Amino acid sequence: MSQRSVILLGSTGSIGTQAVDVITRNPESFTVRGLSAGGGDVGLLARQAALLQVEAVAVADPRAAEPLRAALVQAGARADVAVLVGPEAAGELAGAGADVVLNGITGSVGLGPTLAALRAGSTLALANKESLVVGGPLVHAARVRPDQIVPVDSEHSAIAQCLRGGSRAEVRRLVLTASGGPFRGWSLDEVKAATPQQALAHPTWSMGPVVTINSATLMNKGLELIEAHLLFGVPVEDIAVVVHPQSVVHSMVEFVDGSTIAQASPPDMRLPIALGLSWPDRVPDAASACDWTRATTWTFEPLDEQVFGAVRLAREAVAASATHPAVYNAANEECVAAFLDGRIGFADIVATVERVLGEHTATDGLALADVLAAEAWARSRTHEVLARR
Repeated sequence: MSQRSVILLGSTGSIGTQAVDVITRNPESFTVRGLSAGGGDVGLLARQAALLQVEAVAVADPRAAEPLRAALVQAGARADVAVLVGPEAAGELAGAGADVVLNGITGSVGLGPTLAALRAGSTLALANKESLVVGGPLVHAARVRPDQIVPVDSEHSAIAQCLRGGSRAEVRRLVLTASGGPFRGWSLDEVKAATPQQALAHPTWSMGPVVTINSATLMNKGLELIEAHLLFGVPVEDIAVVVHPQSVVHSMVEFVDGSTIAQASPPDMRLPIALGLSWPDRVPDAASACDWTRATTWTFEPLDEQVFGAVRLAREAVAASATHPAVYNAANEECVAAFLDGRIGFADIVATVERVLGEHTATDGLALADVLAAEAWARSRTHEVLARR
């Protein structure tokens, strides 16, 4: 594999920091042209910029611009490093034409950079599931080649690898695995009393707070179901979710002859990140393999949709209209913020998303303006509902 130029979006987050680790261990394969971040940790962003000697750095928060410039000098970044500032900065950087753009931004704000990267012809290593969930048709329309999107979520990376084992016509269904989160096996009454501290204590993965709460509610699995439907063109009724607490089998593909192919590896996001950067090639020793010299048990169990209704809501959102998934995601983002602030209970998250989804009236078209309008309405309506709790 020849060396590829890379732009990292969300470089100071969980995905971004692990991507930096993969890249610095494989300098012959990757060179980083630019980094973007929200602006909450300008020190780390500056150190990354110095380590990778990038050409440009983007920061979303204008208040972080001057502290970032000072930190870049102190860290030893390139003297001519460009600093892009503001909500559109990540999109500007994403459209610079690198070989690969890794979108590790959290939330639907990742949609603009996703579209920019695709329009520029870059391969999009997509860890920002929300941009596809919110603007799926827009994302597909922005592609300049059919193989331009490479999934980085561990589940979708697993499916992409398993699909190498057969043709699309041979696929019966996709099987997404879920760890079950910290509340697996809990009753509905127990879940209602869950605290943010309990919800943030994920048993197998280390992730940012929003993604971790989404894992606890199983909203992340709903988002991943929608993403799998859009990425692979499989109807939502042909996508199953099964709970696998060990998080070693990352997802599976069942074929029409009864065969199921699974992708297995210890829970380590560096593997799908490396594959996203290098697809269709593999990066040697990107992560540790399973240790087959030790006795191991893997278990699988059905999802309790009476306690965790988020996956059901995702199916309903897809069936309702093209803008309902955007409402699903936006309402959830607002509810997660409220829960982390202690303003609502854990069970209020999914209950509020369900209510807002049920009130949404679909629009006829799906231009970017339609998506943004649906999102804005969902956020506003969610705030109204939460204010009455």
